[in-house]
Amino acid sequence: MLLPLSIIFGRSWRAGEVPGDWRKANVTPVFKKGKKEDPGNYRPVSLFSIPGKVMEQLILGVINKHVEEKKVIRSGQHGFTKGKSCLTNLIAFYDGMTSWVDEGRAVDVVYLDFSKAFDTMSHNILISKLRKCGLDEWTVRWVENWLNGRAQRVVISSAESSWRPAASGVPRG
Repeated sequence: MLLPLSIIFGRSWRAGEVPGDWRKANVTPVFKKGKKEDPGNYRPVSLFSIPGKVMEQLILGVINKHVEEKKVIRSGQHGFTKGKSCLTNLIAFYDGMTSWVDEGRAVDVVYLDFSKAFDTMSHNILISKLRKCGLDEWTVRWVENWLNGRAQRVVISSAESSWRPAASGVPRG
């Protein structure tokens, strides 16, 4: 089973082409908390094909290795960084601010909420950023093809909506 998949993955990567079925997602609402009648209490989860998700993880590994080796992301970056989190960011922020206050310096803070930032991320901007950070062209072409031509539909119980194009956002399960 592994040999056929490795051949398919290798050809997909070298050609920069992703099978169409890998780019289709069933979006299912998952209940978070509160009243079940309130649609705002559900989180949409995209369910992609398993081979597509496995290949996505392989490509993510290539991107992560490149980012680490080329030091593309600064040490102060906490979000989406292995071994760092909102908590480590908060601790670093608190440490910096308390040292300034201890020195008698004035401190002003502005909070921004980017919680939905990736839901509206332009695919073209993302691809441009990947090229600018020096990622190899095979990987960039694969990611570009993975993002272009994506489609999704909502599935609730046995009811399905029609397929709709997904022109922004980053696929995630």
